Amino acid sequence: MCRNIRTLFNFDPPATEEEIHAASLQYIRKITGYNKPSKANEEAFIRAVNEIAMVSRELLNTLVTSTEPRNREVEAERARTRAAKRYGTN
Repeated sequence: MCRNIRTLFNFDPPATEEEIHAASLQYIRKITGYNKPSKANEEAFIRAVNEIAMVSRELLNTLVTSTEPRNREVEAERARTRAAKRYGTN
């Protein structure tokens, strides 16, 4: 359920609004247990997703590090290699 919650800090290029929103949505889905809320809870659900996204963006913008930004393609290849080892696929 939380596949979209990935490390978003210290990448070049920086995390996009879509990535932050997707992670926020997955977080709210996880803690509420709703994949899609009822009409009665929809407004609170959407508001929570938007607030988590806003706070996450602010956090990512204020964090500092002395390490070089990670390359998305290199990290994706490392993840594919780990998955191939783990699941025995190529």
